[in-house]
Amino acid sequence: MKTEQIVRTFVEYFEERGHRRITGSTLLPPPGDPVLFTTSGMHPLTPYLEGRPHPLGRRLVDVQRCLRTTDLDEVGDATHLTVFEMLGTWSLGDYEGPQSLDWGYGLLTEGFGIDPGLLHATVYSGDGRTERDDASLELWQDRGVPVELTLQDNWWSNGPTGPCGPDSEIFLWSGDTPPRSTPTRDDRWVEVWNHVMMRHRRLDDGSLVPLPQRNVDTGLGLERLASLLQGKSSVFDCDVFDPWRRLLPGLWPLEETSLRLVSDHLRSAVVVIGDGVCPGATGRGYVLRRLIRRVLTVLWRDDPRRGLGDLPSELVEHTLDHFRQDTGQDEVRRVLLDEERRFGRLLERGRQVLARPRFQRPLGEEDLHYLHDTHGLPRDLVLSLREE
Repeated sequence: MKTEQIVRTFVEYFEERGHRRITGSTLLPPPGDPVLFTTSGMHPLTPYLEGRPHPLGRRLVDVQRCLRTTDLDEVGDATHLTVFEMLGTWSLGDYEGPQSLDWGYGLLTEGFGIDPGLLHATVYSGDGRTERDDASLELWQDRGVPVELTLQDNWWSNGPTGPCGPDSEIFLWSGDTPPRSTPTRDDRWVEVWNHVMMRHRRLDDGSLVPLPQRNVDTGLGLERLASLLQGKSSVFDCDVFDPWRRLLPGLWPLEETSLRLVSDHLRSAVVVIGDGVCPGATGRGYVLRRLIRRVLTVLWRDDPRRGLGDLPSELVEHTLDHFRQDTGQDEVRRVLLDEERRFGRLLERGRQVLARPRFQRPLGEEDLHYLHDTHGLPRDLVLSLREE
């Protein structure tokens, strides 16, 4: 099942159950929002989860592109991406968690044809302040799905304050053997769908108060689900990355982890640029700059003649089309090449500075602060140059 069919199946399934499709936002949160990028499907819906009526009603479904800087260092494994798409559903004070889980089970087993014996669920075990999620536990037991109770892994929050609540996560077995163990003990259980019973608000002092309405917020990673449905061992092998798999290895021969990082970071950079961000020294611009420079560091490690000017146009166009962005590929390439030239000049200056006698000894924190404040050399760049 290709990703387009997965999306269509998902949306139509919930539309048949009274959900209205909303248009996903860009990666940029609304003005005044403290986060740099949209990190989950629920982010643009926060006002409605807190009680404001949504113009399309109380049952919603959408596809939202997301970016998580917290996953940057995980990229290269089988499941993490910097920019990804999240399939989401919401009940804004309408139905409760068990109904959401029941529909989720039905879609996975009937709509996507997943063997129920390959599923495992986790459920919130409760603590001194909040009770165990018995309603979700009973739903899974009725369906014959094994359940693991956890505490921190099954409590969802959007930060230190704000909406939060217990969740139930659905895992799919990805191993070559019959399913065994539990999700917290065997990473062959891959999380595919999180159902959050968003009932509380955490205040500055850590206390919990009820939200004006009891919501359900679910998120299902599209690329992760696609790789599992397509029988692939990683998200980088699903059909979304087919053009990257076909074109990049011949252009830049790289070992697998580096190939994944370059594919992810370049694809993510194209999306971020497509949403109107330019490289900079702070905020969103710095995230984009970091993505591009990590790619160049990998490419130039083995061959300094490699350059982003060689990036096939097909990959830029494919990415912009997939994420439904109007930015022209010429503008994307201009931003990439400008940052490449800037990084090249910075590397040359860094090598000259680090060649001075005072930096031939091991570098301490004072040295790293001086190199950053005086010469504009970031810590990670200095450490990388010292390894050359």
